[in-house]
Amino acid sequence: MAEKKLTFEQAMGRLEEIVAQLEAGDHPLENALSLYEEGAKLMKQCSAMLDKAEQKVMKLRTDATGELVAEPFEPEE
Repeated sequence: MAEKKLTFEQAMGRLEEIVAQLEAGDHPLENALSLYEEGAKLMKQCSAMLDKAEQKVMKLRTDATGELVAEPFEPEE
């Protein structure tokens, strides 16, 4: 069965649920390991989505001729 593709928000919500369940500590070891594995997959998925979104962020500026130019966004420190 194919895995359902979650939005970033859905994946983060499920990850928060998993963390809360693991922190409660009332799951048998086998179940806790299963939850941990699911959480690791969700964390990897969220990280990939954030990386992809970051690559899309561009800054528009005007060049010397007055034309708009897109360039990678570099946060000011």
